[in-house]
Amino acid sequence: MHIIEAKGTPNGRRVRVFLAEKGIEVPAVNIDLRAGENLGAEYRAKNPFGRVPTLELDDGTCIAESVAICRYFDLLKPEPSLFGSDARTAAVIEMWNRRAELNVLMPGAQAFRNLTGFFKDRERISAEWGEISEAATAEAIGLFDAHLANHAFLAGDTFSIADITFGVSLDFFQALKLKLPFELPHLSRYRADLASRPSWAAR
Repeated sequence: MHIIEAKGTPNGRRVRVFLAEKGIEVPAVNIDLRAGENLGAEYRAKNPFGRVPTLELDDGTCIAESVAICRYFDLLKPEPSLFGSDARTAAVIEMWNRRAELNVLMPGAQAFRNLTGFFKDRERISAEWGEISEAATAEAIGLFDAHLANHAFLAGDTFSIADITFGVSLDFFQALKLKLPFELPHLSRYRADLASRPSWAAR
């Protein structure tokens, strides 16, 4: 069993932080996105969408998408629970994880791709769409900051997969120097708390 990943990508890091929280070690096989290794026939045979990461099990089964990979390991090792151990908690965690994906990670990624032209050799880009996406991401981050005024973590008092998604996204976009409100007061406290967790060093 191993994980095919590309160092530095937010989705790969989401899995790595999750595994660190669980105390699970899984070997990595790194591929080069800039060189297009994820678009080659060998990798697409494992993941036809050409994205990373992909978990390849010993029986040859390939599991893609970060949350699907995390759910696999969560069922193998239920504690500590990062998806919630009761109906209410699980639903709240799922809600915030989806909010982080749909309102921060995805539009922020669109801002990065369209403003930098990082993948201009393989996709159409629009600076205007990049600016729209960046503004939408900034607005969403403001809503998260307001929520964090009264909550230690996104789903309440307990760290979860939702915090991994949101926190990793913020780290990634700050490293890319996107124009986002990283210094909001409650967000700053929250990110300091995340950074203090041993798992947060996972890359």
